[in-house]
Amino acid sequence: MNQNTHFQRKPESRSRKFWRVVLGSLVGFFLANVLITFLSLFLAFGMVAALTSTSTLIVKNNSVLKITLSGNIVERGEDNPFENTAFESYASTATGLDDILNCISAAADDPAIKGISLEIESPVMAGAATLTEIRNALVNFKNSGKFIYAFSETYSQRAYYIASVADEVFISNMGNIDLKGIGFILMFYKGLIDKLDVDVQIVRHGTFKSAVEPFILDKMSAANREQMTLLANNIWSVYKNDISISRNIPVESLDLIADQLLCVNTKMCKEYHLVDEILYPNEYQNFLRNALGLKEKARINTTTISSYRKVVTTKQKADNIAIIYAFGNIIDGKGDDKNIYSENLCREIRKAYQNDKVKAIVLRVNSGGGSAMASEMIWNEIELAKATGKKVITSMGDLAASGGYYIACNSDYIVAQPNTLTGSIGVFGMIPSLQRMLKNKLGITLDVAKSNPYADFTMGIFRPLDELEIKRLTVQVEEIYDLFTQRVAAGRQLSIEEVYRIGEGRVWSGIEAQKLGLIDQLGTIENAVAKAAELAELTDYGIICYPQKQDFFTKLFSKIDSETKIEQALQQHLGDFYFTYKGIKTITEAKGIQARMPFEIVDAD
Repeated sequence: MNQNTHFQRKPESRSRKFWRVVLGSLVGFFLANVLITFLSLFLAFGMVAALTSTSTLIVKNNSVLKITLSGNIVERGEDNPFENTAFESYASTATGLDDILNCISAAADDPAIKGISLEIESPVMAGAATLTEIRNALVNFKNSGKFIYAFSETYSQRAYYIASVADEVFISNMGNIDLKGIGFILMFYKGLIDKLDVDVQIVRHGTFKSAVEPFILDKMSAANREQMTLLANNIWSVYKNDISISRNIPVESLDLIADQLLCVNTKMCKEYHLVDEILYPNEYQNFLRNALGLKEKARINTTTISSYRKVVTTKQKADNIAIIYAFGNIIDGKGDDKNIYSENLCREIRKAYQNDKVKAIVLRVNSGGGSAMASEMIWNEIELAKATGKKVITSMGDLAASGGYYIACNSDYIVAQPNTLTGSIGVFGMIPSLQRMLKNKLGITLDVAKSNPYADFTMGIFRPLDELEIKRLTVQVEEIYDLFTQRVAAGRQLSIEEVYRIGEGRVWSGIEAQKLGLIDQLGTIENAVAKAAELAELTDYGIICYPQKQDFFTKLFSKIDSETKIEQALQQHLGDFYFTYKGIKTITEAKGIQARMPFEIVDAD
């Protein structure tokens, strides 16, 4: 063969060329997306680094801590790396009660902070006990000798309750104070359920266990009205007594103002001594300048809770008290940090009592209850903590009722606010049947083939329960109620008869709970920590909080909490009606026998 002969390549077929181009394009597209994603992350982290890598915040001398308390106030705040930037709303977070209390306490000892300005312009979304917790912290702040002034164009009742602690209270022209007392609004769904042809079967223990009432009645039962009226009066007594002391106004006068809605304008507000002066915003700023010894139009140095909390640190020492946060619905298993999942909370309790540097534990409870099984698991973990010799003290927030009380009742000591809602020692099961609705509204019928008579026992979803099934569930409810009352009796050193008398699912305020022996002391989380130190014989100690807070980006990249985002969007768009959606969702998603508070709290503020 001639060596100069060249081998000729066969022409490439069209189909082969097509797939080569397609595959090449796909590879190129994939690589381009990887590159773009990498660059986007690089730029995002760069931007965050630029936002967060600024030098440590330094509070300037002669500064004022400005507190607005706008939006939701939750037990623990979350970091928002985009605060004070154009991107802040994309990662907005609720204000943490822990941050508010820590900042107020730190400001009292900070020589750079000369006083506090309460400028509460937005509706304050917080429970009664949370408001009292904040107000008590402000009262303690005044012991430092520094000033507190309050200004708002208008005051809701919650806002004024906080503002009334100030040395002087100011209001803008044409404003008013919505002082009217406490009212609880309950919504009933029986009419809707009847229209939908849904059958609801109830198994409960407790005359006052009214969590199921909205689904079977069209108004409050006599027992529920009795407890709700007492609760409203107790909470209002806390509000008016605190305002009376701060403003030196007789409680009878405050009742008169509320009964006749007298503070309809600023003139009346001043006449009844609820405010000291009527000022425009610029005049209030001039008042602050005078208080700080500044010249007219001089810049006022201010810092906010979101900024100041970055310089307020909780220090750990050789000996520490652990604060374990437990808030939200009590649910079986694992989950996020928006509720009390039994496995999650038990793990955090275990971390605390196995930590040699932790000498005592404060369990901070803010929960209306939930799963009875999950509550029992958490109760047992508290027992294991006590078995190590470490004292466990419970601090109650807005709610520590039913399952929330179950997990607290075996503590060595319990502290609650006067307007904490607690007790609700009772359990229930609610079983809806959709059979009639499916048939009458949708034309759907069901049939079943089974090996045993109750093989189709599905808690009544597709058919009503029969007598034997109801009897079985009743036995379960009674057994859990008996166990619940035994836990309370042993933990609180009460007889079973005494627990039966104060149980029956009835909700009590902290005021009544102390009289009944359900709690030991009226006070704040600070009082609970002090009691823990006393019982553990500590004089010099630090604080360790559980669970450890995750930073914003760890949460973002470890798990996208889409359900939380949906909840936030619903809350924003539904406004005052969000509690209706939340109440239905909470009840309908409940699994198993429930130890849950008998209503969602919405006061008519």
